[in-house]
Amino acid sequence: MAEETAAAAPLSGPVRCRIAPAPTGYLHVGNARTALFNFLFARHHGGSFVLRIEDTDRKRSTEEAIGIVISSLRWLGLEWDEGPEVGGD
Repeated sequence: MAEETAAAAPLSGPVRCRIAPAPTGYLHVGNARTALFNFLFARHHGGSFVLRIEDTDRKRSTEEAIGIVISSLRWLGLEWDEGPEVGGD
């Protein structure tokens, strides 16, 4: 019953979904799954998909890993509305 109510509830505003991987290495399957789900949900509802590169682990973060994250998401066919290479709020 609760699932039916949640599925039928209208959205109260514009949809904004994001992914914020830490650039410490390769994107893993959990990141890919979250990115795909959020991208598809945002597109289905006419919303925006945001890529934010997490900056909380500066010791292990590298510019190379940022490039790997971006190229991996592009390989999955994802395009973001805000984030690296496209700007945004």
